[in-house]
Amino acid sequence: MGRAEPAEDEGGSVSAADCRAQLERILDSNDFDATERAHRFLRYVVDETLSGRGDRIKAYSIAVEVFGRDTSFDPQSDPIVRVEAGHLRRAIERYYLTAGAADPVLIAIPKGGYVPFFSRRPRHLPPAEPPAPAVPAQVEAAPSQGKTRPFLAVTALLVAVLAAAAFAWWWTTSATGPGSPERPRLLVQPFEDLTGTEASATIARGLSQEVVGQLSKFKDIVVVESVDTRPGETIPSPRFALAGSVSLSDDAFRLRVKFTNWNDGSVLWANSYDGAMKVGELVGVQSDIARNVATTLAQSHGVIANADASRRMDNPPDDWAAYSCTLSFYAYRAESDVNRLPGVRECLEEAVARFPNYATAWGLLSQIYIDGMRFSYPFDPRTSPKTIDMALAAAKRAVELDPFNVRGLEAEMTALYFAKDIEGALAVGKQAMEINPNDTDLMKEYASWLAQSGNWAEGCRLSTEAVERNPARMAYSEAALALCAYFTGNYHEAATRIKRSPAVNNPTYHAMAAAFFAEGGYMEDAARERVWLEANAPGLIKNARQEVAMRLLRKQDVDFFLGSLKKAGLDIKN
Repeated sequence: MGRAEPAEDEGGSVSAADCRAQLERILDSNDFDATERAHRFLRYVVDETLSGRGDRIKAYSIAVEVFGRDTSFDPQSDPIVRVEAGHLRRAIERYYLTAGAADPVLIAIPKGGYVPFFSRRPRHLPPAEPPAPAVPAQVEAAPSQGKTRPFLAVTALLVAVLAAAAFAWWWTTSATGPGSPERPRLLVQPFEDLTGTEASATIARGLSQEVVGQLSKFKDIVVVESVDTRPGETIPSPRFALAGSVSLSDDAFRLRVKFTNWNDGSVLWANSYDGAMKVGELVGVQSDIARNVATTLAQSHGVIANADASRRMDNPPDDWAAYSCTLSFYAYRAESDVNRLPGVRECLEEAVARFPNYATAWGLLSQIYIDGMRFSYPFDPRTSPKTIDMALAAAKRAVELDPFNVRGLEAEMTALYFAKDIEGALAVGKQAMEINPNDTDLMKEYASWLAQSGNWAEGCRLSTEAVERNPARMAYSEAALALCAYFTGNYHEAATRIKRSPAVNNPTYHAMAAAFFAEGGYMEDAARERVWLEANAPGLIKNARQEVAMRLLRKQDVDFFLGSLKKAGLDIKN
């Protein structure tokens, strides 16, 4: 909404005059605790929007026209506008909780952009904190391969419709309804020093803080170090707690950690770690231990997710239902069961409609859109570009909401790969890996696209590292390592690993199995896979070259794989 003509609600429309009056009310208030720069920032974006120039409001224009930066300003390298926007949003929120609690007009600046949103306070709601509006004024699907697709308008409309539904829902629920999806809260207690020396106390403090830092890289959990609250403050209790103790010997230390259910004290996971006391190694050892603890607990198939996945609720609240949609995605991905895909997609679409600022859900929705294309047969060249644009739009929304959310970046990487922007995809993947190198799901996905783009050595090295750090057997992991073995000539390992993959309903995995078995000389197994594919996925066989080329970048890799399918007895057309 770039202009001051928001949709009618029961409180009536908002005129430009009303918006300007509200702006002056905010700027003149002592409860609008903001810098002079923030005052100029707010006045600028409101004036531009009310003058019909909302589409001009970008980080660059704000930096140059409001902050006085010169024309060489680069918003990618200088985050000043994003930082000031965060300060401004918080100042506006505080104002509406204090002096502006009864104001008739609400002004907000949605995350992901700088165009303000104007609305009149509905009469059926008591004065309360204004909502986080659904989406920026224009949600654009990033064009594939630098070209504008005819589907972009439809794609943007789809994302906007989901967001509009979310905004409508917000206004029709009670003011005390959930404002954000459930996120597990984890209390990290200070690690206990059992030895009682200065050295042991230092190591205990260092390990405790390092674990907090590594856990905090996972944006789908909330890490707290205290449950104390200030007077009048109410915060949710943690669901989980992590405690630890450190003991020292002459040349080594041992950390024992215990992860428990905060409510009943039941132990969900425990482990011990040993480290050397050598000065040159101590910092690195502490960091390695902390990364191991964080990965074990907080990754998408880790201890926390598994504990929540086994939690059963009758009539769950909306915030928990939205969070459980992400858990259902991880369960689906573990087995790559295409029969579960439609239900997971519907669940995620409902989640972003209810919680339009849920970055993780937008990222997973993008990935499920891509899965719906790459695991559906026969290949349809008319709908695939549209699906890619939908995925790019959802991924872009996730990253706009939270630039450090690796699920959103992972989704953007995957969508760009299928859009054939390989360089862009791998750059985004590398960026995500730098943000959270502890996330083994991200590592597996990045490694897969790195390998399939032709860098088999580095991609397969990362795939192996990811599985070593998270040895839980999943279809995706086994298939990635099987593909690596196949393209490095180890057909026995490829056949063995694909047999261990539980993806019994996924045609892609059966095609891989047929190729691996045939190349390794396991012709009876290859014949069984051929029969399955002919009966269950004739569209894949008919369009095998398109399907394989959608994944493998190099022509020699495509030709080699298709040759293996022919060895399995499949009728592959050139």
